[in-house]
Amino acid sequence: MVTQTGKRIRIFVVDDHALFREGLLRLLASDDTFTVVGSADSAASALEKLEETCTDVLILDYDLGQENALFVVRGLRERDFRGRCLVVTAGLPDQDALELIRLGVYGIFHKKHSPEELHHHIREVAAGRILIDQGYLQSLVKSVTRLQDAPAPLTERDRKVLRLLLEGYSNKEIAAEMNLSESAVKAALQQLFAKTGVRTRSQLVRIALEKLRDEI
Repeated sequence: MVTQTGKRIRIFVVDDHALFREGLLRLLASDDTFTVVGSADSAASALEKLEETCTDVLILDYDLGQENALFVVRGLRERDFRGRCLVVTAGLPDQDALELIRLGVYGIFHKKHSPEELHHHIREVAAGRILIDQGYLQSLVKSVTRLQDAPAPLTERDRKVLRLLLEGYSNKEIAAEMNLSESAVKAALQQLFAKTGVRTRSQLVRIALEKLRDEI
């Protein structure tokens, strides 16, 4: 089976767990609908490899250790990635599910479902259809008003980044202080922008001084 254009669906897999990743690659390779064009075990490796790989569907695990799918999806948007993203997960926060949808992913697939259902989701996503796991749709409908009305809580990492930001640290200095990569610091700042509703570093500093000082 091939697509309507007569071509196999080109798939790239990103998952930091070798056992799951290798098992999924073997499963996909057994289906003549698909051609596996590559894989990666980290966010950074995925962003690097995908720049040089023609991909129709990116199967992206939500939890990638130090990073998550949001970091990869944001990076792909900056790089004008032309493929379609299907996030697979054993569970993710409603707020992150909303953000992934806002960023344009084509699907969120729960790992509890069968391989046959995953194959179906891949084909549907490749055809341009948006498929969000029903469980997430139900919880998102219930929580969207709450998430819009209430500010997102700050994590301990958020607080530390803000403290260093207020002390005038650069991204490089924050990375060194927190033992993170600069890309991880940039991702943390992007999450803070989303949580506080601002777009720039200076606006974030102002919000931190005016409204968040008690939290940090």
